Amino acid sequence: MAAASAERLAPTPPMGWNSWDAYGLTINEAQFRANAQVLVGLKSDGWNYAVVDEGWYFEDSQARPEARKSSWDSNGRLIPDMTRFPSAANGAGFKPLANWTHSQGLKFGIHIVRGIPKGVVSDNLPVADSGFHAAEVADTSDLCPWDNGNYGVRDNAAGQAFYDSTIRLYARWGVDFLKVDCIADHPYKGAEIRMIAKAIEKSRRPIVLSLSPGPTDLSHAAAVAEYSQMWRIADDIWDGWDFHAGQFPNGIISAFDNLAKWAKFAKPGNWPDADMLPWGSLTPHPGWGQPRQSRITQDEERTQFALWAISRSPLILGANLTRLDEFTRSLIANKEIIAIDQTAVSSAQIPGDPADSMHIRIWLAETAGRRPKRYLAVFNLQETALERDLAWPAPLKGSAHAVYEIWSRRSVPAAAALHVGLPPHGCAVFRIEQ
Repeated sequence: MAAASAERLAPTPPMGWNSWDAYGLTINEAQFRANAQVLVGLKSDGWNYAVVDEGWYFEDSQARPEARKSSWDSNGRLIPDMTRFPSAANGAGFKPLANWTHSQGLKFGIHIVRGIPKGVVSDNLPVADSGFHAAEVADTSDLCPWDNGNYGVRDNAAGQAFYDSTIRLYARWGVDFLKVDCIADHPYKGAEIRMIAKAIEKSRRPIVLSLSPGPTDLSHAAAVAEYSQMWRIADDIWDGWDFHAGQFPNGIISAFDNLAKWAKFAKPGNWPDADMLPWGSLTPHPGWGQPRQSRITQDEERTQFALWAISRSPLILGANLTRLDEFTRSLIANKEIIAIDQTAVSSAQIPGDPADSMHIRIWLAETAGRRPKRYLAVFNLQETALERDLAWPAPLKGSAHAVYEIWSRRSVPAAAALHVGLPPHGCAVFRIEQ
């Protein structure tokens, strides 16, 4: 995909809402519309993608994996379950729901797992607008290790034709955002990424391509940047500061190192994705664990938001927006934090005293324009409060600086060092005034 085209698709990190963290496989049309209507009230702050995550094609989404049945058309392309999405009746697919979403001033997205459904291959259905059949498409030796409903797609003309027909259908529905899973890592499927990107280009509809899950390996950075607009750099992050290292899921603390090593790859059209924001009400059927209010504290929520923003990650809400708490509502309406994410032209973690690396992280970002702004974020990774003076990091070293702290809305006079007082897992975000 041409760089100019990618920049037009995602000139800034995409922002929006995804159903997975609150609804898992069970989202229905009424629930989607209710959440999208809340999102309408947030679109002036940049939140504009509404995404139906995995399972919209399951006839029995709460059944055991081996008992789930998928819905597809006569050409083997997944279609919405009409019991949960009644507007999809009579072959309409997601077009009515996408049209309604667009009428609200929002963009519409869906999730798929790469590949071709096993039942489609068993029936050897024809591939639309081609002379191929499903048996010529499928690589029956290739299964997603955590979702075995599909076979992989061969890197051949039949495989390309299948993805062409599938994406062409989604384009007719009005899809603006396509999240493809089991493709960025465990396992990485470079050929299928390329085929899907080519199919999107052929469809002539501007569709943002998001690749999951992570952690995408750095060795694939050039390829994912060529073919997609965002890609996951971590496995799922859920509502905790730190889970067991090396095991599913990830906690917030794991994102610091991931974002630092991927920062240089963030640019218009290409956004390393730190994963969704699992805040607020994770009900009624979260994608992991029992229904609950997010276990992330308010300080941790600020830290996650600030880190995602200053590193220029996509910002995708995971809460049940119909039960949005006032603190989270106020947080996601913070225009200056959002502006860092959306307008910074450079950002990086700043090397500090090696002795501090386990408990303090510092990021610096700069915006462009006639009056560029610089922002400095300081994060306390400790289990205890942090109170100390910090030397100004390069390139601020050598001068006294005045700052404005965004969370507290507090101006601090020029000083030769930066004083920070942070709670456990807390942060401060400073706009450099001089």
